[in-house]
Amino acid sequence: MKTMIKVGLLSGLFALSGYAVANEVAYPNGYRDWHHVKSMVISPGHALHDAFGGIHHIYANKKAMKGYNEGRFPNGSVIVFDLLEANDGGNALIEGKRKVVGVMLKDSKRYSATGGWGFEGFKGDSKTERAVGSNAVTACFGCHQPQQNDDYVFSKLRK
Repeated sequence: MKTMIKVGLLSGLFALSGYAVANEVAYPNGYRDWHHVKSMVISPGHALHDAFGGIHHIYANKKAMKGYNEGRFPNGSVIVFDLLEANDGGNALIEGKRKVVGVMLKDSKRYSATGGWGFEGFKGDSKTERAVGSNAVTACFGCHQPQQNDDYVFSKLRK
Protein backbone atom coordinates (compact mmCIF):
# COMPACT_ATOMS: atom_id res chain seq x y z
CA MET A 1 0.00 0.00 0.00
CA LYS A 2 2.83 2.42 0.90
CA THR A 3 4.49 1.69 -2.44
CA MET A 4 1.27 2.50 -4.29
CA ILE A 5 0.95 5.80 -2.40
CA LYS A 6 4.56 6.71 -3.17
CA VAL A 7 4.09 5.87 -6.86
CA GLY A 8 0.90 7.95 -6.91
CA LEU A 9 2.62 10.91 -5.26
CA LEU A 10 5.60 10.69 -7.62
CA SER A 11 3.28 10.47 -10.63
CA GLY A 12 1.43 13.54 -9.41
CA LEU A 13 4.67 15.47 -8.96
CA PHE A 14 5.86 14.51 -12.44
CA ALA A 15 2.50 15.56 -13.88
CA LEU A 16 2.71 18.91 -12.10
CA SER A 17 6.28 19.50 -13.24
CA GLY A 18 5.24 18.58 -16.80
CA TYR A 19 2.40 21.08 -16.54
CA ALA A 20 4.81 23.82 -15.46
CA VAL A 21 7.16 23.00 -18.34
CA ALA A 22 4.25 22.90 -20.78
CA ASN A 23 3.22 26.41 -19.70
CA GLU A 24 6.71 27.92 -19.86
CA VAL A 25 7.32 30.53 -22.50
CA ALA A 26 10.27 29.52 -24.68
CA TYR A 27 13.21 31.75 -25.58
CA PRO A 28 12.37 33.43 -28.93
CA ASN A 29 15.28 32.33 -31.13
CA GLY A 30 15.81 34.61 -34.12
CA TYR A 31 13.61 37.42 -32.80
CA ARG A 32 15.97 40.12 -34.07
CA ASP A 33 15.04 39.06 -37.61
CA TRP A 34 11.36 39.73 -36.89
CA HIS A 35 9.57 43.00 -37.54
CA HIS A 36 10.98 45.87 -35.47
CA VAL A 37 7.94 47.55 -33.92
CA LYS A 38 9.68 50.47 -32.20
CA SER A 39 12.41 51.53 -29.81
CA MET A 40 12.21 53.64 -26.68
CA VAL A 41 14.27 54.71 -23.69
CA ILE A 42 13.12 54.66 -20.07
CA SER A 43 15.18 57.29 -18.30
CA PRO A 44 15.79 58.11 -14.63
CA GLY A 45 12.71 59.76 -13.15
CA HIS A 46 10.27 57.39 -14.91
CA ALA A 47 8.18 55.27 -12.53
CA LEU A 48 9.49 52.05 -14.12
CA HIS A 49 13.15 53.06 -14.30
CA ASP A 50 14.31 50.87 -11.41
CA ALA A 51 12.96 47.72 -13.07
CA PHE A 52 13.05 48.64 -16.76
CA GLY A 53 15.39 51.57 -17.22
CA GLY A 54 17.36 51.48 -20.46
CA ILE A 55 16.90 51.09 -24.20
CA HIS A 56 13.98 48.94 -25.35
CA HIS A 57 13.69 47.43 -28.81
CA ILE A 58 10.31 45.80 -29.49
CA TYR A 59 10.01 42.95 -32.01
CA ALA A 60 6.97 41.03 -33.25
CA ASN A 61 6.53 37.79 -35.16
CA LYS A 62 4.14 37.66 -38.17
CA LYS A 63 1.11 36.74 -36.08
CA ALA A 64 1.79 39.59 -33.66
CA MET A 65 2.07 41.99 -36.60
CA LYS A 66 -1.46 40.98 -37.55
CA GLY A 67 -2.49 41.89 -34.00
CA TYR A 68 -0.78 45.28 -34.14
CA ASN A 69 -2.61 46.03 -37.39
CA GLU A 70 -6.02 44.67 -36.33
CA GLY A 71 -6.08 45.49 -32.61
CA ARG A 72 -6.49 41.88 -31.37
CA PHE A 73 -3.60 39.45 -31.24
CA PRO A 74 -4.19 35.90 -32.51
CA ASN A 75 -2.89 32.83 -30.72
CA GLY A 76 0.75 32.27 -31.61
CA SER A 77 1.60 35.98 -31.46
CA VAL A 78 4.97 36.64 -29.86
CA ILE A 79 6.16 40.08 -28.78
CA VAL A 80 9.71 40.58 -27.51
CA PHE A 81 11.26 43.51 -25.75
CA ASP A 82 15.01 43.50 -25.80
CA LEU A 83 16.13 45.67 -22.86
CA LEU A 84 19.68 46.99 -22.86
CA GLU A 85 21.58 49.33 -20.58
CA ALA A 86 21.60 52.93 -21.79
CA ASN A 87 25.12 54.33 -21.47
CA ASP A 88 26.28 57.89 -22.00
CA GLY A 89 28.61 57.88 -24.98
CA GLY A 90 29.57 61.55 -25.12
CA ASN A 91 26.30 63.27 -26.00
CA ALA A 92 24.75 60.04 -27.28
CA LEU A 93 22.95 57.13 -25.66
CA ILE A 94 24.77 53.92 -26.50
CA GLU A 95 23.51 50.38 -25.99
CA GLY A 96 25.26 48.61 -23.16
CA LYS A 97 24.86 45.09 -21.85
CA ARG A 98 21.59 43.27 -22.32
CA LYS A 99 19.54 43.34 -19.13
CA VAL A 100 16.63 41.11 -20.14
CA VAL A 101 14.75 39.67 -23.10
CA GLY A 102 11.06 39.97 -22.21
CA VAL A 103 8.61 37.73 -24.05
CA MET A 104 4.84 37.69 -24.40
CA LEU A 105 3.25 34.63 -26.05
CA LYS A 106 -0.46 34.62 -26.91
CA ASP A 107 -2.22 31.34 -26.18
CA SER A 108 -5.71 31.98 -24.86
CA LYS A 109 -6.16 28.43 -23.52
CA ARG A 110 -2.80 27.94 -21.79
CA TYR A 111 -2.72 31.43 -20.29
CA SER A 112 -6.39 32.18 -19.64
CA ALA A 113 -5.60 33.49 -16.13
CA THR A 114 -3.37 36.22 -17.59
CA GLY A 115 -5.49 37.59 -20.41
CA GLY A 116 -4.41 34.88 -22.83
CA TRP A 117 -0.73 35.85 -22.60
CA GLY A 118 2.23 33.94 -21.24
CA PHE A 119 5.06 36.08 -19.91
CA GLU A 120 8.76 35.43 -19.39
CA GLY A 121 11.99 37.33 -19.03
CA PHE A 122 15.39 35.85 -19.80
CA LYS A 123 18.25 37.37 -17.82
CA GLY A 124 21.07 39.09 -19.71
CA ASP A 125 22.27 37.07 -22.68
CA SER A 126 21.01 33.77 -21.24
CA LYS A 127 18.52 31.72 -23.21
CA THR A 128 17.71 29.59 -20.16
CA GLU A 129 17.94 31.72 -16.99
CA ARG A 130 14.38 32.83 -16.30
CA ALA A 131 13.40 36.00 -14.50
CA VAL A 132 9.62 35.41 -14.25
CA GLY A 133 8.80 31.69 -14.16
CA SER A 134 5.57 30.87 -12.31
CA ASN A 135 5.31 34.44 -11.00
CA ALA A 136 3.78 35.90 -14.19
CA VAL A 137 0.57 37.09 -12.53
CA THR A 138 2.34 39.44 -10.13
CA ALA A 139 5.57 40.05 -12.07
CA CYS A 140 3.95 40.93 -15.41
CA PHE A 141 0.20 40.69 -15.73
CA GLY A 142 -0.54 43.11 -12.90
CA CYS A 143 1.05 45.90 -14.93
CA HIS A 144 -0.46 44.74 -18.23
CA GLN A 145 -4.00 44.44 -16.86
CA PRO A 146 -4.88 48.15 -17.37
CA GLN A 147 -4.09 47.61 -21.09
CA GLN A 148 -7.03 45.21 -21.44
CA ASN A 149 -8.63 47.34 -24.19
CA ASP A 150 -5.42 46.94 -26.21
CA ASP A 151 -5.26 43.17 -25.65
CA TYR A 152 -2.87 43.75 -22.70
CA VAL A 153 -0.14 45.17 -24.96
CA PHE A 154 1.56 48.49 -24.20
CA SER A 155 3.46 49.08 -27.44
CA LYS A 156 1.92 50.56 -30.54
CA LEU A 157 3.22 49.95 -34.02
CA ARG A 158 5.33 52.82 -35.29
CA LYS A 159 4.09 53.53 -38.80
